[in-house]
Amino acid sequence: MQVSVETTEGLGRRMKVQVPAERVENEVDRRLRDLCGRVKMDGFRPGKVPMKVVRKQYGAQVRSEVLSEVVQQTYSEALEQESLRPAGNPHIEPKRTEAGESLEYEATFDILPEIEVAGIDQIRVERPQVEITDADLDNVLERLRKQHAEYDEVDRPAQEEDRVVVDFHGTIDGEDFPGNSAEDAPLVIGAGQLPEAFEEGLKGARAGEERTVEHTFPGELAEPSLAGKSATFQVTVKRVEEPRLPELDDAFAARLGMEEGGVEALRDAVRGNLERERDQAVRQRLKRQVLEQLADLNELELPSSLIDGEIQALRQQSGGGQGELPESERSAYEEQARRRVKLGLLVNELVRSQGIQLDRERMMRQIQEMAANSGQDPSQALQQIAQNREMMQSVEASVIEEQVVDWLLEQVQTEDKPLSFDELMNPEDEDTAS
Repeated sequence: MQVSVETTEGLGRRMKVQVPAERVENEVDRRLRDLCGRVKMDGFRPGKVPMKVVRKQYGAQVRSEVLSEVVQQTYSEALEQESLRPAGNPHIEPKRTEAGESLEYEATFDILPEIEVAGIDQIRVERPQVEITDADLDNVLERLRKQHAEYDEVDRPAQEEDRVVVDFHGTIDGEDFPGNSAEDAPLVIGAGQLPEAFEEGLKGARAGEERTVEHTFPGELAEPSLAGKSATFQVTVKRVEEPRLPELDDAFAARLGMEEGGVEALRDAVRGNLERERDQAVRQRLKRQVLEQLADLNELELPSSLIDGEIQALRQQSGGGQGELPESERSAYEEQARRRVKLGLLVNELVRSQGIQLDRERMMRQIQEMAANSGQDPSQALQQIAQNREMMQSVEASVIEEQVVDWLLEQVQTEDKPLSFDELMNPEDEDTAS
């Protein structure tokens, strides 16, 4: 087998492979001889079909199968021979496939960059120290009361915490867009159901009043076609309703599933939920800090094929379609895609260099948590994931990434930082205050 490799651009490689004709022809002949002993054809006894008849009937199909398999085998062999590590699947272009001649093809692909993770000793993270207070419990219980409020229609202007029932229709440059209209839509002012400008535009409105609300969509948006654009909404207020909150008593606790223990049992349950939320948020904040600094401290040449694949994944996650991506939309995803590719490469290199092995018990715990969150039986969830290779790979990648984060947190410098529960859960508010 002859192999030659040339650099196309950056990490791009074009590999030309030539395979001796004998390797293909010998395998084709072997499979056709095997067919002679098994195939059934009219006019011939089983096992007595002549080779030339089998070759005429099945030769093209068998040869196609052999060519495909030989290309896959020799591609892997050529990579090993040339000590190349591809970053994804190659584009294979056959150059010569005629019978009796050497098989020739070209494989184009990106290779992984050489990586030496640096700067770990420079990483410093703040570990939040958060105590759940009675005030935190009271805030949650108040939100629960508001969530279970009943609403009474009133004849006055709408104010904060009122519910208004509206019809609305929005346009951008006079054209409709996805999700631009609704009828009899209930909206609680100040609840954050719709953009702040929209809610503010309804304060002081009365039933039967029509208002025009202007809103500019943020530049970073799940739907790129709306990012940064201004919309005009025509809104008709049909009703204004004020909330009536339930009393915080044992009957309310029972309504929320606390049949025994009353309000105290409800407070205990709320505290447990807040502690779990706190622990998850602390973990996510630590993870974000350590990975962001790791990425900032390491400059890498990134394979374009991995960036393209990540852009397509982000596009699908945001509800975008398949096919060619317009340049205007590509730019909305590219920075995030490059960041994710870089972190993926760095994490994989730490897995390799530090010999980090997948923790199977941890993976089982994660699957059980996923099942509990979705209300699914853990054994059914495990079976479903085990039968889906892509889903299993996703779970394994998630677990191994958490193991890498654990390893990093053992290496870096940490400093405790007291925070309130609200500051932990709303880091943007904390940043603004500082």
